[in-house]
Amino acid sequence: MNLEPTLIRGREELERQELGILAPFAQKSAESAGRRHPEPRHPYRTEYQRDRARIIHSRAFRRLEHKTQVFLSGTGDHLRTRLTHTIEVASISRSIARALGLNEDLAEAIALAHDLGHAPFGHSGESELNRLMRGHGGFDHNRQSLRVVELIEAKYPEFPGLNLSFEVLEGLHKHGALPSLPGREAARRPSIEAQIANVADEITYYSHDLDDGLGAGFIQAAQLDGLEVWRHSFEEVRRDFPRLAGPDLHGYVIRCIIDRQVQDVISTSARAIAASRVESADDARRRARPLIRYSPGLRAANRALRKFLYANLYYHPEVAGVNRRACRMLREVFNAYIRKPSLLGRNTVRRVRREGLERSVCDYLSGMTDGYLLAEYARLFGEAPSLLPKR
Repeated sequence: MNLEPTLIRGREELERQELGILAPFAQKSAESAGRRHPEPRHPYRTEYQRDRARIIHSRAFRRLEHKTQVFLSGTGDHLRTRLTHTIEVASISRSIARALGLNEDLAEAIALAHDLGHAPFGHSGESELNRLMRGHGGFDHNRQSLRVVELIEAKYPEFPGLNLSFEVLEGLHKHGALPSLPGREAARRPSIEAQIANVADEITYYSHDLDDGLGAGFIQAAQLDGLEVWRHSFEEVRRDFPRLAGPDLHGYVIRCIIDRQVQDVISTSARAIAASRVESADDARRRARPLIRYSPGLRAANRALRKFLYANLYYHPEVAGVNRRACRMLREVFNAYIRKPSLLGRNTVRRVRREGLERSVCDYLSGMTDGYLLAEYARLFGEAPSLLPKR
């Protein structure tokens, strides 16, 4: 079936639509600073739609399916992994961006890439790798996400990495000075779309970890009575649906918590943007404070939730025990590679001269899924690994 040319909406038409629909302070695709390695623009996709596709089709993105969020990957059919967490962050990012007239594609692309550098075994694995890399530059999953998209992914013959747009790379910078975008003055903050992805990550992380903690039985609903975030939505749900009980009740409360968080961020951020009188995307970058934010009351309530989760879930004896055993295995595999680099994959061995042994080993380990690291431990030490406690 042949389509008439007038039925095809090409990139230029999509860019014109952005100019007509998006807010003045949104980052427009047509105004992108480009890419480190110049490429012709795509006939049918905007720059950020192209970035989104490159991220989704990357190997690092696929591996997120088998990386720990809080609970070891594969230990429960309904527990979240890094992949499901990432998809949830992207969904919330689009919702907030749409409501504020911002670039949904850019916010989504940043959200999809934000955890590509996570090590196996979640934050415990990250902490262990950071200890092992002491004296060699350390390890941080945010910086590693940048290494993945700028160096480690090998998809194109012309350049290393994914060659993402400067605006997506800007959004992945969580620590230190922001990179200077070509043709623009130094920014104090990343784009508003990047700020959205950052807040959406926080909303998703704590709400869904609470959900998984309840589902796994490590947290009991009675423990949550003193938390304003839980109590507000729990009372609302019990009033509207008095017959709900057990997991159905808890699941709907989590849904209402997320909805409240998103609505609060949208309304609070809209007021902050209006008061700031920003007139362009670069105006927003020059602001000392983020424009995407919670109301003061909800920000305080979220701090209490975070403190609760650290005390009652992340440091729960069973969760901590699994993490200790996982970190021991990660440490022993790391040391085995340092002693005998020929154990590394062929591509990693080639990179040792350029990157150094420790950094190359760190890159290799951080890219592993939970299951691959366990299998590698068994291969190297002839011991069938067991992380799960007997219950």
